[in-house]
Amino acid sequence: MKIVLDTNILIHIEDPKELSSNLQGLLNVFRRYGHHIFIHPASLKDIKNDQNAQRRTVILSKLKGYPLIELPPKPTDDFLSLMGTLSTSNEINDNEILFAIQKNAADFLITEDIDLQKKANRVNLEDRVLSIDSALSYFEDLYARDVPTHALLREDYLRNLDVDEPFFDSLKEDYGDSDFRKWFKAKSIEGRKCWVYHEDNAIKALLMLKEENEPIEISPPILAVRRLKIATLKVDISGFKLGELFLKMAFQYCIRNQIFETYLTHFRKDDDALINLIENYGFETAGFLRKNNEEVFIKKLIHAGNKLSPLEISKKYYPSFRDSPDIKKFLVPIMPEFHDRLFPDFRQRQMKITEYSEINIPGNAIRKAYLSGSAIKKIRAGDILVFYRSHDQKAVTSIGVVDQEPVHTKEADEVVRIVGKRSVYLYDEIKEKAQKPVLVTMFRHHLFLPNPLDLSYLRQHDISFPQSIIELDHNQYMTIKKGGKLDEHFTVS
Repeated sequence: MKIVLDTNILIHIEDPKELSSNLQGLLNVFRRYGHHIFIHPASLKDIKNDQNAQRRTVILSKLKGYPLIELPPKPTDDFLSLMGTLSTSNEINDNEILFAIQKNAADFLITEDIDLQKKANRVNLEDRVLSIDSALSYFEDLYARDVPTHALLREDYLRNLDVDEPFFDSLKEDYGDSDFRKWFKAKSIEGRKCWVYHEDNAIKALLMLKEENEPIEISPPILAVRRLKIATLKVDISGFKLGELFLKMAFQYCIRNQIFETYLTHFRKDDDALINLIENYGFETAGFLRKNNEEVFIKKLIHAGNKLSPLEISKKYYPSFRDSPDIKKFLVPIMPEFHDRLFPDFRQRQMKITEYSEINIPGNAIRKAYLSGSAIKKIRAGDILVFYRSHDQKAVTSIGVVDQEPVHTKEADEVVRIVGKRSVYLYDEIKEKAQKPVLVTMFRHHLFLPNPLDLSYLRQHDISFPQSIIELDHNQYMTIKKGGKLDEHFTVS
């Protein structure tokens, strides 16, 4: 963006005085995100009117380091008629600067001149003529990002990693050693961050994300929209669902920052585990990059209006899901211990020290297993599970979708075969549960409620305290959905 600084701010910056913390912060934001600071030639007129010759000479010499708005437009009579009677040369200069903003010679004007801000209101420029405080607030909000974290993963700068680690060897084979090293250097200089999992001081998994708003250069190109690129997703350790964890973090980034499309590029291989993983969560091949023939896999998070079954929507547009009145909904109680294991990324809970050193496989997974002694037989694939954390928080926390027909069994080994590594229960716990019929429910965890709902809220809305799985009618579900502030973008009615 092009930013014009008014004379009063320019003088303040170039004077040998301490800058205010807000102005320091604003200049930091401009430099960090590559915004360009310009001077309007009218500001130089203001400074040339300074009667202090020595100060005038010093300030003008410093301002030569800033680019000028070239050939700025001259205010029209209609514009000047809105500005009122002119009495000083400064007012003439202010009008020229303000008119340049109206004619889009720059994006924003930053000024501490109250009269100039009032003039901006007259011509509907109040959102582009900002004080230092309002500009800092605007730009901080513009670049604010809610970034996922995980106890096992270290967020780090790419530049702090060793490009010669064996972890990167396969990427060098895919892209060529020289090209990969150039890419690694360029992204390190950009200041790219990533999430890294180490084992025995060696990198075993890495995730790097990048927001984009540019075309994807396949043939024909995919038009530019705001999307998240999964720039690197690589896991060199199997059996721990780290690939699912990385996808989940990418989806969480999208959800929290209102991004509705994501993609990655990949050179396909035989028996490709990554493709098997991403296709299970709605990524589809879109073509091949022109520059190196790398395959592009794209995923939309918002339902496109096509006629799909609830299960197909849950897969293709995950984390979106169908919650229309014809879909059954169930309120599912879960004890805190098992809630922690199943939903470790639930924000409103106390972290345990072991989570910083032990891999929680069912917690990493998107597809999870819930075991219960409930005799309920109404639950079907595509139905919605609304989880209620019992005992301590006594709150509705999250939403899942059943992704295969539930099974009732008393055979512990059958339970183990069904759930694999997706259950929070140890084998001895499964054996104990299987002394009575066990309801095995496989589901995808879709969303946490932004506003978890406590027991008092349920009581106020005539929703029973769940001691076992209970069915919700659609109105009760809608009460939870509204009170929990579930984002409507991700539900299909």
